[in-house]
Order: sequence, then C-alpha cells, then structure tokens
Amino acid sequence: MGSLIAIKIGLLASALVMGSMAFFSAVVAPLVFARLEAAMAGQFLRALFPWYHGVVGIGGLAAAAALAWVRPVEAIVMAAVGIAALALRQWLLPATQRHRDAAAAGNKQAQARFERLHRLSVGINALQFLGAVAVVARLGG
Repeated sequence: MGSLIAIKIGLLASALVMGSMAFFSAVVAPLVFARLEAAMAGQFLRALFPWYHGVVGIGGLAAAAALAWVRPVEAIVMAAVGIAALALRQWLLPATQRHRDAAAAGNKQAQARFERLHRLSVGINALQFLGAVAVVARLGG
C-alpha cells in the first residue's frame, strides 16, 4: 500500500512538472511575446525564468524523493530534471543574462556567447520535458 501511495505522489509531482513546462512553453512565452512589446516581454520573462526553473527544480526533486525506493529509474530521471532546473536557475540563466546585457551594449562576442548559452538552455529544457513525459507515461501506463 505504501509503495502505491509513493508512486501516486511521484506521478502527481512528475505530471505537475510536465504540465508546468508545457504550459509555459506553449502558452505563457508565446502570449507574452504576442501581447507585450519586445523589450517589455524580455524583461517580464527575465523575471519569470527563475521562478519557472525553481518550480521545475523543486517539483522534479519532490517526484524523485517520492519515487526513490519504489521506482528508482524514474526517480533518477526526475532527480536529473530537478537538478538540471536548479543548475539552469543558479548558473546558466545568470550567465545568459549577463551576455545578453553585454550584447545589448554592443559587444558582438557577447552576442555569440548569449546565443550559444540560450541554445544550450533550450536543449536542456527540451531534455527535461522529455524526461518528465517519459516518467509520466511509465507511471501512468
């Protein structure tokens, strides 16, 4: 009985992570860029990203904790999702923002670094999403 509860809690946390990521990517980001001027949209998303990564990070780690003793493979995937989100929040996001600011001030090298870091963060985010989808599919199937 205890393992069934742990699996349900892990499934719920994983589904919340997956849903949050999907909602942000499919609804929030496009809507912000559609409704706000580019500069304002950038400022808004810049303020929102740390919260986004924090939610994904905490949710991923919560799912991993719930699943650790009953579904270790899924727990490892969700731990990786959570840790990656917190690493993005603490290290990659600030570096990306610094290079974006430097690029806006005219530094062409910073523009290239910003683009590379941005692609990296998008790629990591896609892998996190795929990991959460896989866990939800495995636990919910």
